[in-house]
Amino acid sequence: MSDRSLLVVVLAAGEGTRMASRLPKVLHKVAGRTMLHHVLDAARAAGATRTAVVVGPGREDVAAEAMRIVPDAEVFVQTERLGTAHAVLAARPALAAGADDVLVVYADTPLIRPETLGLLRAPLAAGAAVAALGFVPDDPTGYGRLVTHGDALVAIREEKDASAAEKEIRLCNAGLMALSGAQALPLLERIGNANAKGEYYLTDAVEIARAAGLTAVAAEAEADEVAGVNSRVQLAEAEAILQRRLRLAAMAGGATLVAPETVFFSADTVLGRDVIVEPHVVFGPGVSVGDDVVIHSFCHLEGARLAAGVSIGPYARLRPGTQLDAGVRIGNFVETKAAHIESGAKVNHLSYVGDAHVGANANLGAGTITCNYDGFAKYRTEIGAGAFIGVNSALVAPVTIGEGAYVGTGAVITADVPADALAVARSRQVVKEGWAKAFREKRAKPKA
Repeated sequence: MSDRSLLVVVLAAGEGTRMASRLPKVLHKVAGRTMLHHVLDAARAAGATRTAVVVGPGREDVAAEAMRIVPDAEVFVQTERLGTAHAVLAARPALAAGADDVLVVYADTPLIRPETLGLLRAPLAAGAAVAALGFVPDDPTGYGRLVTHGDALVAIREEKDASAAEKEIRLCNAGLMALSGAQALPLLERIGNANAKGEYYLTDAVEIARAAGLTAVAAEAEADEVAGVNSRVQLAEAEAILQRRLRLAAMAGGATLVAPETVFFSADTVLGRDVIVEPHVVFGPGVSVGDDVVIHSFCHLEGARLAAGVSIGPYARLRPGTQLDAGVRIGNFVETKAAHIESGAKVNHLSYVGDAHVGANANLGAGTITCNYDGFAKYRTEIGAGAFIGVNSALVAPVTIGEGAYVGTGAVITADVPADALAVARSRQVVKEGWAKAFREKRAKPKA
Protein backbone atom coordinates (compact mmCIF):
# COMPACT_ATOMS: atom_id res chain seq x y z
CA MET A 1 0.00 0.00 0.00
CA SER A 2 3.05 2.23 -0.02
CA ASP A 3 2.03 3.63 -3.40
CA ARG A 4 -1.42 4.66 -2.10
CA SER A 5 -1.80 8.07 -0.51
CA LEU A 6 -3.30 8.10 2.98
CA LEU A 7 -5.16 10.88 4.76
CA VAL A 8 -5.54 10.26 8.49
CA VAL A 9 -8.26 12.25 10.24
CA VAL A 10 -7.64 12.35 14.00
CA LEU A 11 -10.65 13.29 16.11
CA ALA A 12 -9.35 15.19 19.16
CA ALA A 13 -12.35 17.26 20.19
CA GLY A 14 -13.47 15.17 23.20
CA GLU A 15 -13.46 16.97 26.55
CA GLY A 16 -12.98 13.98 28.87
CA THR A 17 -15.10 15.39 31.69
CA ARG A 18 -14.31 12.38 33.91
CA MET A 19 -10.63 13.31 33.88
CA ALA A 20 -11.38 16.06 36.46
CA SER A 21 -8.60 18.17 34.98
CA ARG A 22 -7.95 21.57 33.45
CA LEU A 23 -5.83 19.77 30.87
CA PRO A 24 -7.60 18.52 27.72
CA LYS A 25 -8.10 14.78 27.78
CA VAL A 26 -5.86 14.02 24.80
CA LEU A 27 -2.93 15.93 26.34
CA HIS A 28 -2.72 13.60 29.31
CA LYS A 29 0.37 11.41 29.05
CA VAL A 30 0.95 7.69 28.77
CA ALA A 31 4.57 6.51 29.00
CA GLY A 32 5.81 10.09 28.83
CA ARG A 33 3.88 11.10 25.70
CA THR A 34 0.49 12.68 25.23
CA MET A 35 -2.26 10.40 23.99
CA LEU A 36 -2.46 12.57 20.87
CA HIS A 37 1.27 12.02 20.30
CA HIS A 38 0.85 8.24 20.45
CA VAL A 39 -1.97 8.26 17.91
CA LEU A 40 -0.17 10.61 15.53
CA ASP A 41 2.96 8.44 15.74
CA ALA A 42 0.89 5.35 14.89
CA ALA A 43 -0.69 7.14 11.94
CA ARG A 44 2.69 8.26 10.65
CA ALA A 45 4.11 4.74 10.99
CA ALA A 46 1.05 3.38 9.16
CA GLY A 47 1.97 5.47 6.12
CA ALA A 48 0.04 8.72 6.55
CA THR A 49 0.92 11.12 3.73
CA ARG A 50 -1.36 13.83 5.14
CA THR A 51 -2.80 14.38 8.60
CA ALA A 52 -5.89 16.32 9.63
CA VAL A 53 -6.62 16.92 13.31
CA VAL A 54 -10.08 17.98 14.44
CA VAL A 55 -10.11 19.91 17.73
CA GLY A 56 -12.77 21.57 19.83
CA PRO A 57 -13.30 25.34 19.98
CA GLY A 58 -10.68 27.22 21.96
CA ARG A 59 -8.31 24.26 22.00
CA GLU A 60 -5.19 26.00 20.73
CA ASP A 61 -3.17 23.84 23.13
CA VAL A 62 -4.30 20.65 21.38
CA ALA A 63 -3.62 22.22 17.98
CA ALA A 64 -0.14 23.27 19.11
CA GLU A 65 0.69 19.74 20.28
CA ALA A 66 -0.47 18.32 16.94
CA MET A 67 1.71 20.79 15.02
CA ARG A 68 4.68 20.07 17.28
CA ILE A 69 4.50 16.38 16.42
CA VAL A 70 3.43 16.69 12.76
CA PRO A 71 4.44 20.19 11.59
CA ASP A 72 2.52 19.93 8.32
CA ALA A 73 -0.71 18.69 9.94
CA GLU A 74 -3.90 20.52 9.03
CA VAL A 75 -5.98 21.55 12.03
CA PHE A 76 -9.76 22.00 11.88
CA VAL A 77 -12.24 23.10 14.54
CA GLN A 78 -15.53 21.30 15.21
CA THR A 79 -17.55 24.24 16.48
CA GLU A 80 -20.60 22.15 17.47
CA ARG A 81 -20.75 18.67 18.99
CA LEU A 82 -23.02 16.93 16.50
CA GLY A 83 -21.55 13.46 16.33
CA THR A 84 -18.63 11.60 14.84
CA ALA A 85 -19.54 12.06 11.17
CA HIS A 86 -19.99 15.78 11.82
CA ALA A 87 -16.52 15.83 13.40
CA VAL A 88 -14.94 14.16 10.36
CA LEU A 89 -16.71 16.63 8.05
CA ALA A 90 -15.06 19.46 9.96
CA ALA A 91 -12.00 18.39 7.94
CA ARG A 92 -13.92 18.73 4.66
CA PRO A 93 -11.16 20.71 2.87
CA ALA A 94 -8.68 17.91 3.59
CA LEU A 95 -11.16 15.29 2.37
CA ALA A 96 -11.93 17.31 -0.75
CA ALA A 97 -8.22 17.56 -1.59
CA GLY A 98 -8.34 13.82 -2.20
CA ALA A 99 -6.46 10.71 -1.11
CA ASP A 100 -6.54 7.06 -2.06
CA ASP A 101 -7.43 6.05 1.49
CA VAL A 102 -8.88 7.84 4.51
CA LEU A 103 -8.46 6.60 8.08
CA VAL A 104 -10.58 8.01 10.91
CA VAL A 105 -8.95 7.52 14.32
CA TYR A 106 -9.42 8.89 17.82
CA ALA A 107 -6.86 10.78 19.88
CA ASP A 108 -7.96 9.06 23.10
CA THR A 109 -6.93 5.56 21.95
CA PRO A 110 -3.18 5.75 22.67
CA LEU A 111 -2.57 1.99 22.42
CA ILE A 112 -3.47 1.57 18.75
CA ARG A 113 -0.64 -0.01 16.75
CA PRO A 114 0.48 0.98 13.23
CA GLU A 115 0.07 -2.66 12.15
CA THR A 116 -3.59 -2.55 13.14
CA LEU A 117 -4.17 0.64 11.18
CA GLY A 118 -2.58 -1.14 8.21
CA LEU A 119 -4.91 -4.10 8.73
CA LEU A 120 -7.91 -1.76 8.76
CA ARG A 121 -6.72 0.00 5.63
CA ALA A 122 -5.88 -3.14 3.61
CA PRO A 123 -9.44 -3.91 2.34
CA LEU A 124 -9.57 -0.53 0.57
CA ALA A 125 -6.82 -1.63 -1.80
CA ALA A 126 -8.97 -4.66 -2.62
CA GLY A 127 -11.94 -2.46 -3.57
CA ALA A 128 -13.89 -1.98 -0.34
CA ALA A 129 -15.49 1.42 0.24
CA VAL A 130 -15.69 1.09 4.04
CA ALA A 131 -13.80 -0.96 6.63
CA ALA A 132 -14.73 -0.80 10.31
CA LEU A 133 -12.52 -1.98 13.16
CA GLY A 134 -13.99 -4.38 15.68
CA PHE A 135 -12.86 -6.12 18.86
CA VAL A 136 -14.15 -8.85 21.16
CA PRO A 137 -14.46 -7.62 24.77
CA ASP A 138 -14.93 -9.81 27.82
CA ASP A 139 -18.37 -8.26 28.22
CA PRO A 140 -20.01 -6.70 25.13
CA THR A 141 -22.69 -4.90 27.11
CA GLY A 142 -23.01 -1.29 26.04
CA TYR A 143 -21.03 -1.61 22.80
CA GLY A 144 -22.32 -1.33 19.26
CA ARG A 145 -22.18 -4.62 17.33
CA LEU A 146 -20.66 -5.28 13.92
CA VAL A 147 -23.33 -7.21 12.04
CA THR A 148 -21.71 -9.35 9.35
CA HIS A 149 -22.89 -11.74 6.67
CA GLY A 150 -20.03 -13.89 5.50
CA ASP A 151 -17.17 -11.51 4.71
CA ALA A 152 -19.48 -8.53 4.34
CA LEU A 153 -20.21 -5.96 7.04
CA VAL A 154 -23.96 -5.38 6.93
CA ALA A 155 -24.39 -2.74 9.64
CA ILE A 156 -23.09 -1.30 12.89
CA ARG A 157 -25.94 -1.59 15.35
CA GLU A 158 -26.04 0.35 18.62
CA GLU A 159 -27.01 -1.93 21.50
CA LYS A 160 -30.23 -0.07 22.22
CA ASP A 161 -31.31 -0.67 18.63
CA ALA A 162 -30.08 -4.26 18.39
CA SER A 163 -32.34 -7.27 18.21
CA ALA A 164 -31.98 -10.14 20.66
CA ALA A 165 -29.99 -12.09 18.06
CA GLU A 166 -27.74 -9.11 17.33
CA LYS A 167 -27.00 -8.68 21.03
CA GLU A 168 -25.47 -12.16 20.96
CA ILE A 169 -22.81 -10.90 18.52
CA ARG A 170 -19.40 -10.73 20.19
CA LEU A 171 -17.64 -8.52 17.63
CA CYS A 172 -18.09 -4.95 18.84
CA ASN A 173 -17.47 -1.57 17.24
CA ALA A 174 -14.11 0.04 18.08
CA GLY A 175 -15.03 3.29 16.33
CA LEU A 176 -12.05 3.45 13.95
CA MET A 177 -12.93 3.37 10.27
CA ALA A 178 -11.25 3.33 6.87
CA LEU A 179 -12.95 4.90 3.86
CA SER A 180 -12.12 4.85 0.19
CA GLY A 181 -10.82 8.30 -0.67
CA ALA A 182 -13.10 8.49 -3.70
CA GLN A 183 -16.17 7.60 -1.63
CA ALA A 184 -15.40 9.28 1.70
CA LEU A 185 -16.93 12.69 1.10
CA PRO A 186 -20.06 11.44 -0.78
CA LEU A 187 -20.77 8.89 1.97
CA LEU A 188 -20.24 11.36 4.81
CA GLU A 189 -22.45 13.97 3.15
CA ARG A 190 -25.31 11.46 2.93
CA ILE A 191 -25.32 10.73 6.66
CA GLY A 192 -28.43 12.27 8.18
CA ASN A 193 -29.26 13.23 11.74
CA ALA A 194 -32.38 11.13 12.15
CA ASN A 195 -31.28 9.80 15.54
CA ALA A 196 -32.84 11.00 18.79
CA LYS A 197 -29.94 13.29 19.63
CA GLY A 198 -29.96 15.00 16.24
CA GLU A 199 -26.37 13.90 15.67
CA TYR A 200 -24.53 12.54 12.64
CA TYR A 201 -22.97 9.14 13.29
CA LEU A 202 -20.02 7.78 11.33
CA THR A 203 -21.36 4.25 11.81
CA ASP A 204 -24.20 5.03 9.35
CA ALA A 205 -21.62 5.05 6.54
CA VAL A 206 -21.79 1.23 6.43
CA GLU A 207 -25.47 0.94 5.50
CA ILE A 208 -25.28 3.94 3.18
CA ALA A 209 -22.38 2.31 1.33
CA ARG A 210 -24.22 -1.00 1.00
CA ALA A 211 -27.35 0.76 -0.25
CA ALA A 212 -25.20 2.31 -2.97
CA GLY A 213 -23.91 -1.12 -4.01
CA LEU A 214 -20.51 -0.59 -2.40
CA THR A 215 -18.58 -3.07 -0.24
CA ALA A 216 -18.17 -2.78 3.51
CA VAL A 217 -16.03 -5.14 5.60
CA ALA A 218 -14.86 -5.60 9.19
CA ALA A 219 -11.35 -5.98 10.59
CA GLU A 220 -10.54 -7.13 14.11
CA ALA A 221 -8.11 -5.76 16.72
CA GLU A 222 -7.12 -6.82 20.21
CA ALA A 223 -9.40 -5.26 22.81
CA ASP A 224 -6.49 -3.53 24.57
CA GLU A 225 -5.52 -1.63 21.44
CA VAL A 226 -8.80 0.17 20.98
CA ALA A 227 -9.50 0.99 24.61
CA GLY A 228 -10.53 4.62 24.91
CA VAL A 229 -9.35 6.75 27.82
CA ASN A 230 -12.01 8.88 29.47
CA SER A 231 -11.03 8.84 33.13
CA ARG A 232 -7.99 8.75 35.39
CA VAL A 233 -8.68 5.08 36.05
CA GLN A 234 -8.63 4.28 32.33
CA LEU A 235 -5.48 6.39 31.97
CA ALA A 236 -3.76 4.22 34.57
CA GLU A 237 -5.00 1.08 32.82
CA ALA A 238 -3.56 2.31 29.51
CA GLU A 239 -0.25 3.09 31.23
CA ALA A 240 -0.10 -0.45 32.63
CA ILE A 241 -0.74 -2.01 29.23
CA LEU A 242 1.84 0.12 27.45
CA GLN A 243 4.44 -0.45 30.17
CA ARG A 244 4.02 -4.20 29.74
CA ARG A 245 4.58 -3.80 25.99
CA LEU A 246 7.70 -1.71 26.56
CA ARG A 247 9.14 -4.15 29.10
CA LEU A 248 8.61 -7.10 26.79
CA ALA A 249 10.22 -5.18 23.91
CA ALA A 250 13.22 -4.25 26.07
CA MET A 251 13.82 -7.85 27.09
CA ALA A 252 13.30 -9.12 23.55
CA GLY A 253 15.94 -6.59 22.46
CA GLY A 254 18.58 -8.00 24.79
CA ALA A 255 18.15 -6.13 28.08
CA THR A 256 17.82 -7.85 31.45
CA LEU A 257 15.12 -6.45 33.71
CA VAL A 258 15.63 -8.05 37.11
CA ALA A 259 12.10 -7.17 38.26
CA PRO A 260 10.27 -6.04 35.12
CA GLU A 261 7.08 -4.96 36.88
CA THR A 262 9.04 -2.33 38.86
CA VAL A 263 10.71 -0.68 35.85
CA PHE A 264 8.91 2.15 34.05
CA PHE A 265 9.81 3.30 30.55
CA SER A 266 8.99 6.22 28.32
CA ALA A 267 7.79 5.48 24.81
CA ASP A 268 11.12 6.68 23.36
CA THR A 269 13.50 4.86 25.73
CA VAL A 270 16.34 3.15 23.85
CA LEU A 271 18.29 0.31 25.49
CA GLY A 272 21.33 -1.43 24.03
CA ARG A 273 22.19 -5.10 24.36
CA ASP A 274 23.24 -6.70 27.63
CA VAL A 275 21.96 -3.77 29.65
CA ILE A 276 21.05 -4.75 33.21
CA VAL A 277 18.27 -2.80 34.90
CA GLU A 278 17.77 -3.54 38.57
CA PRO A 279 14.42 -3.04 40.38
CA HIS A 280 12.64 0.29 40.77
CA VAL A 281 14.12 2.30 37.91
CA VAL A 282 12.22 5.06 36.07
CA PHE A 283 13.09 6.19 32.54
CA GLY A 284 11.70 9.62 31.69
CA PRO A 285 11.57 10.91 28.10
CA GLY A 286 14.72 11.18 26.00
CA VAL A 287 16.92 8.44 27.44
CA SER A 288 19.36 6.43 25.31
CA VAL A 289 21.43 3.65 26.89
CA GLY A 290 24.37 1.90 25.22
CA ASP A 291 25.47 -1.72 25.45
CA ASP A 292 26.65 -3.34 28.69
CA VAL A 293 25.32 -0.59 30.94
CA VAL A 294 24.31 -1.42 34.51
CA ILE A 295 21.56 0.66 36.12
CA HIS A 296 21.28 -0.16 39.79
CA SER A 297 18.09 0.09 41.83
CA PHE A 298 16.11 3.26 42.47
CA CYS A 299 17.56 5.39 39.67
CA HIS A 300 15.65 8.07 37.76
CA LEU A 301 16.81 9.09 34.27
CA GLU A 302 15.48 11.77 31.94
CA GLY A 303 16.99 13.37 28.85
CA ALA A 304 20.24 11.45 29.32
CA ARG A 305 22.63 9.56 27.04
CA LEU A 306 24.71 6.71 28.45
CA ALA A 307 27.51 5.18 26.38
CA ALA A 308 28.68 1.56 26.58
CA GLY A 309 29.87 0.17 29.88
CA VAL A 310 28.48 2.91 32.12
CA SER A 311 27.35 2.07 35.64
CA ILE A 312 24.98 4.24 37.66
CA GLY A 313 23.35 4.08 41.06
CA PRO A 314 21.80 2.90 43.20
CA TYR A 315 19.78 6.04 43.90
CA ALA A 316 21.23 8.14 41.07
CA ARG A 317 19.28 10.87 39.31
CA LEU A 318 20.29 11.84 35.78
CA ARG A 319 18.52 14.99 34.60
CA PRO A 320 18.21 16.41 31.07
CA GLY A 321 21.43 17.19 29.26
CA THR A 322 23.46 14.47 30.97
CA GLN A 323 25.96 12.69 28.71
CA LEU A 324 28.03 9.87 30.16
CA ASP A 325 30.82 8.53 27.97
CA ALA A 326 32.11 4.96 27.96
CA GLY A 327 32.94 3.43 31.32
CA VAL A 328 31.77 6.33 33.49
CA ARG A 329 30.81 5.45 37.06
CA ILE A 330 28.01 7.36 38.79
CA GLY A 331 27.37 6.13 42.30
CA ASN A 332 24.75 6.35 45.02
CA PHE A 333 22.93 9.60 45.72
CA VAL A 334 24.53 11.45 42.80
CA GLU A 335 22.62 13.95 40.67
CA THR A 336 23.74 15.25 37.27
CA LYS A 337 22.24 17.91 35.02
CA ALA A 338 23.51 19.38 31.73
CA ALA A 339 26.79 17.58 32.39
CA HIS A 340 29.15 15.87 29.98
CA ILE A 341 31.28 13.34 31.84
CA GLU A 342 34.01 11.79 29.72
CA SER A 343 35.26 8.20 29.59
CA GLY A 344 36.45 6.58 32.77
CA ALA A 345 35.53 9.44 35.09
CA LYS A 346 34.01 8.63 38.48
CA VAL A 347 31.44 10.44 40.61
CA ASN A 348 30.77 7.78 43.18
CA HIS A 349 29.04 9.30 46.21
CA LEU A 350 26.70 12.04 47.35
CA SER A 351 27.51 14.63 44.68
CA TYR A 352 25.83 17.17 42.43
CA VAL A 353 27.34 17.86 39.01
CA GLY A 354 25.36 20.45 37.06
CA ASP A 355 26.27 22.63 34.06
CA ALA A 356 29.65 20.98 33.93
CA HIS A 357 32.22 19.23 31.78
CA VAL A 358 34.29 16.53 33.46
CA GLY A 359 37.35 15.24 31.64
CA ALA A 360 38.34 11.62 31.13
CA ASN A 361 39.43 9.65 34.19
CA ALA A 362 38.76 12.51 36.59
CA ASN A 363 37.64 11.53 40.10
CA LEU A 364 35.13 13.55 42.11
CA GLY A 365 35.19 12.66 45.79
CA ALA A 366 32.14 12.19 47.99
CA GLY A 367 30.11 15.35 48.53
CA THR A 368 31.57 17.28 45.59
CA ILE A 369 29.21 19.99 44.39
CA THR A 370 29.35 22.28 41.38
CA CYS A 371 27.81 25.53 42.62
CA ASN A 372 26.24 26.52 39.30
CA TYR A 373 23.51 28.99 40.30
CA ASP A 374 23.76 32.37 42.02
CA GLY A 375 20.02 32.99 42.19
CA PHE A 376 19.94 34.74 38.82
CA ALA A 377 21.96 32.78 36.26
CA LYS A 378 23.64 29.42 35.66
CA TYR A 379 27.42 29.10 35.22
CA ARG A 380 29.65 26.26 34.02
CA THR A 381 32.36 24.28 35.71
CA GLU A 382 35.23 22.75 33.69
CA ILE A 383 37.15 19.87 35.24
CA GLY A 384 40.16 18.64 33.27
CA ALA A 385 41.12 15.08 32.46
CA GLY A 386 42.66 13.18 35.34
CA ALA A 387 41.77 15.84 37.91
CA PHE A 388 41.16 14.71 41.51
CA ILE A 389 38.55 16.57 43.56
CA GLY A 390 38.74 15.91 47.29
CA VAL A 391 35.81 15.00 49.51
CA ASN A 392 33.28 17.72 50.40
CA SER A 393 34.59 20.24 47.88
CA ALA A 394 32.46 23.07 46.50
CA LEU A 395 33.41 24.33 43.04
CA VAL A 396 31.91 27.80 42.63
CA ALA A 397 31.20 28.38 38.95
CA PRO A 398 32.33 29.76 36.65
CA VAL A 399 35.55 27.94 37.42
CA THR A 400 38.09 25.69 35.68
CA ILE A 401 40.08 22.90 37.29
CA GLY A 402 43.04 22.07 35.05
CA GLU A 403 44.09 18.63 33.86
CA GLY A 404 45.71 16.52 36.53
CA ALA A 405 45.04 19.11 39.25
CA TYR A 406 44.26 18.19 42.86
CA VAL A 407 41.67 19.94 45.02
CA GLY A 408 42.14 19.34 48.73
CA THR A 409 39.41 17.87 50.91
CA GLY A 410 36.80 20.36 52.11
CA ALA A 411 37.89 23.11 49.72
CA VAL A 412 35.70 25.94 48.44
CA ILE A 413 37.18 26.79 45.05
CA THR A 414 36.34 30.23 43.66
CA ALA A 415 39.26 30.73 41.26
CA ASP A 416 40.72 28.64 38.45
CA VAL A 417 43.21 25.93 39.37
CA PRO A 418 46.08 25.38 36.87
CA ALA A 419 46.90 21.97 35.47
CA ASP A 420 48.83 19.70 37.83
CA ALA A 421 48.45 22.19 40.72
CA LEU A 422 47.17 21.59 44.26
CA ALA A 423 44.43 23.89 45.54
CA VAL A 424 43.67 24.02 49.27
CA ALA A 425 40.94 26.42 50.35
CA ARG A 426 40.19 25.85 54.03
CA SER A 427 41.30 27.25 57.40
CA ARG A 428 44.38 25.78 59.08
CA GLN A 429 43.47 23.27 61.80
CA VAL A 430 43.88 24.57 65.38
CA VAL A 431 44.10 22.18 68.37
CA LYS A 432 43.63 23.49 71.96
CA GLU A 433 44.67 20.86 74.49
CA GLY A 434 42.25 20.37 77.39
CA TRP A 435 39.64 22.80 76.03
CA ALA A 436 36.80 20.24 75.92
CA LYS A 437 37.33 19.13 79.52
CA ALA A 438 37.39 22.73 80.77
CA PHE A 439 34.25 23.55 78.77
CA ARG A 440 32.30 20.67 80.27
CA GLU A 441 33.34 21.59 83.80
CA LYS A 442 32.35 25.21 83.27
CA ARG A 443 28.92 24.26 81.93
CA ALA A 444 28.32 21.81 84.78
CA LYS A 445 28.80 24.38 87.63
CA PRO A 446 25.42 26.20 87.28
CA LYS A 447 23.59 22.85 87.42
CA ALA A 448 25.41 21.92 90.67
